[in-house]
Formats: sequence, structure tokens, C-alpha cells
Amino acid sequence: MASRNPPPQDYESDDESYEVLDLTEYARRHHWWNRVFGHTSGPMVEKYSVATQIVMGGVTGWCAGFLFQKVGKLAATAVGGGFLLLQVASHSGYVQIDWKRVEKDVNKAKRQIKKRANKAAPEINNVIEEATEFIKQNIVISSGFVGGFLLGLAS
Repeated sequence: MASRNPPPQDYESDDESYEVLDLTEYARRHHWWNRVFGHTSGPMVEKYSVATQIVMGGVTGWCAGFLFQKVGKLAATAVGGGFLLLQVASHSGYVQIDWKRVEKDVNKAKRQIKKRANKAAPEINNVIEEATEFIKQNIVISSGFVGGFLLGLAS
């Protein structure tokens, strides 16, 4: 009996079997894309004027900075108040703190964080590269956001 297995074929690698599709070029060539997503689909630079981008970035940055300031103050107050209450309770004799154990636990946590940080370095570098590329492509709105964020922190 003869075997009916097909002869082996040369397969392309996975990298060669996919085509990269640029959506901005695709939208320009296919009119249905504009009907579905509107004429304003595409990068920020193509959608809005420079003034609009600066205003949008500034307003969102100010909101983020203002919220960051308020949440930061609340967190600092909670941590400081909790530490103050622990100190008062410790000096009053209500709480006994084993400082040697605290130091041992803190050192253990520092070692674990260093170990995890070394493993996470490639992922962090990828995120930083993507963020840098986004900022380069949308420099106007990004600069407006940074300015608004600083104003929000100051207000």
C-alpha cells in the first residue's frame, strides 16, 4: 500500500505571511472608510488645527494636574495622619512596634522589588519607546498637555 501523505511543502515564515496596513493610506484609498468613521479619522495632526490641539492638550492637562494635586494632597494627609496616630499610640503605650522586624521586612521587600524590576526592564523599555513615539507624532497636543498639567498642579 502506498502512503497518501502529501509531499512536504516549503512554508513561508510567519513574518512574511502578514501585510502591514497603514490605516491613513487605506482611508484615503477607500471612500467607505470615510462614510463609516467620518472625514476626521486619522492622526491628530490631520484632524485639528494647531490652536485646537494646544487648547485640547492644555485643558486635559490642567484637569489631570488639578486632580493629581488634590489626590496627592489627600494621600499625603492620610499617610501623614496615620503615621502621626501610630507615633502617638506608640508613645502612649497602646502599640508596641518591633523595629527589628520592620527593618527585616523592609529589606526583604526591597530585594523582591529589585528582582522584579530587573525582570520587568524590557517591558518598561517598550512602554517608554511607545510613549516617546506617540509624543513625537503628537508634539503639539503633548506640549499643550504638559503646560496644562503644570498649571493644574499650581492651581
